[in-house]
Amino acid sequence: MQKHSEFAPIHTILVPIIHEGPGQHALEAARHFDAKIILVGVVIVPDDKSLSTGAAAARAVRRVLRTHGKDERISGKTQVIVAHQPWKDLSKLLQDEKPDLLFLEFESHPRALRVTVDDILTSPPCDVALVRGKISNKPKQVLVPVRGGPHAELAVRVGLGLHSKGVTTLHIRKPDDPEAGTDAPYKGLARVLDQMPEVQKKFEVTEEAANKILEYAKHADVVVLGTTIQPITSSASLKYVADRLLHEAPCAVIAVKSGRPMPQEMFFDESAGTEAISILVDKWFAENTFHADEFNHLRELAELKRKQNVTISLALPALNEEETVRKVIHTMRKELMEKAPLLDEIVLIDSNSTDRTREIAEKEGIPVYIHQELLKDMDPRPGKGEALWKSLLVTKGDIIVWIDTDIVNIHPRFVYGIIGPLLINPQVQLVKGFYRRPLRVGRKVQAGGGGRVTELTARPLLNLFYPELSGVVQPLSGEYAGRREALEQATFYSGYGVETGLLIDIYEKFGLPAIAQVDLLERIHHNQHLEALSKMSFAIIQTVMRKLEKRFGQSLVDDVNRSMKLIRHNSKGYSLEVERIAEHERPPMIEVPEYRQRKEK
Repeated sequence: MQKHSEFAPIHTILVPIIHEGPGQHALEAARHFDAKIILVGVVIVPDDKSLSTGAAAARAVRRVLRTHGKDERISGKTQVIVAHQPWKDLSKLLQDEKPDLLFLEFESHPRALRVTVDDILTSPPCDVALVRGKISNKPKQVLVPVRGGPHAELAVRVGLGLHSKGVTTLHIRKPDDPEAGTDAPYKGLARVLDQMPEVQKKFEVTEEAANKILEYAKHADVVVLGTTIQPITSSASLKYVADRLLHEAPCAVIAVKSGRPMPQEMFFDESAGTEAISILVDKWFAENTFHADEFNHLRELAELKRKQNVTISLALPALNEEETVRKVIHTMRKELMEKAPLLDEIVLIDSNSTDRTREIAEKEGIPVYIHQELLKDMDPRPGKGEALWKSLLVTKGDIIVWIDTDIVNIHPRFVYGIIGPLLINPQVQLVKGFYRRPLRVGRKVQAGGGGRVTELTARPLLNLFYPELSGVVQPLSGEYAGRREALEQATFYSGYGVETGLLIDIYEKFGLPAIAQVDLLERIHHNQHLEALSKMSFAIIQTVMRKLEKRFGQSLVDDVNRSMKLIRHNSKGYSLEVERIAEHERPPMIEVPEYRQRKEK
């Protein structure tokens, strides 16, 4: 019980918005408080359906949350919960968010969440308010029946949140109880109320508490009372009274319950075997798979960026891309810097191109770096991964975005799509793009023929050794973004294994919820020939083996196995050509002294 003269105000209220279900009335009730409102989307999937089928509904809920998010007081949590039985997930989120109050619509919310009211009140994850009926625009009379204890204190806090000077407390005692205001359950609360002249205090003696409160309710706009799951024989119980009021009161009713910690064993165990992993991946896919169109309101996205006070850098890795690099730079600068202030800088990280790539970029007015000339003391290596790693050294943004410079059908969505999840969900550390990849075969285009290394090497390996990542559609995509604080802790592989290694590293350091993916529609680029794809596969297999070596603490691949025998054929027949394709690791950039010095400036 508080000892000071006034109750702590309610600063944050969390309201679940159920897809095609309740939430709007609870939100309207929450708006009456001078508090920040956190909206959480929930999608309930039938038990006989895969959780991944909830992805479309999750997108629909996120649209609703963004609409409400235009109100300065409302914050929409965009990691939408998709579940068969969502109450456990919501309870865990509540423990993480720690709102002052959870607002639920009486009956409709529990029914949608597939729990009973008693399930919610048995061990609430935080303070809970069950709302029944519509609260008038400006409630003038707030009635708070009180007996004592933590639920009564919460009821008074909620009442004061609705109307700081219009609260009437009603203390009811039975004829054989001590004198009004002197019985033990009420004494502690009375000491606080006595110091609050703005609260009108009334006392009644009756055998029928519910009937007396219903009489008073005829003259009130809202009744707020504590409830409990204790047996109704308990002198502190209001279960029967609360039930009567929730069903019979002529005005709006808010029944509240003070929270206690949830038992840990109720939460999902990620190590519960194959079935559990499948459920985990299905759930992640539904909740963390986005569509680029969700983020095409660039002014809104830029405003989110401004509110969070973050900076964003676009780093463009390039090797002989003179045909496409100008359009990539021009498009991103015009749409995402000049029209909408989303990007703070664009830099080109060149891998020693022999064509006009660097010249074109310089004419477009962006900084150009040759990655082989950076950190020369560390024995420069070839490879795209080396360029990405060193881009951390020459960019300033809190968020780093990488896209390939060979995209023929370049569009701003390739950047704003992968920035979006990072701006709307602070838990996300890495966002991967995915898309349809047409494959050109002669003059024909196969709509879904691209991504051969993805489907024949990367995804099978992840399914086998990292099944938690099996829901990532295109782990090898070159369009992705991450938070600097996460990326600078990651190990980078110098060659083709960079995407796979980074994905595994972020998962192992931050967990699956830290990864999101975005549908970027279609990507057209120059397809590579079969031998190049074979080399790429060889490098990716090495990367996965390296990660497994660290997991099991022993070497799985000898150095001799890092050479690949390529098959050649000419008029004289077949021959073998040996080429060394070794995936080398780069340490986390945060460990590089030159990087730390730049960061400290």
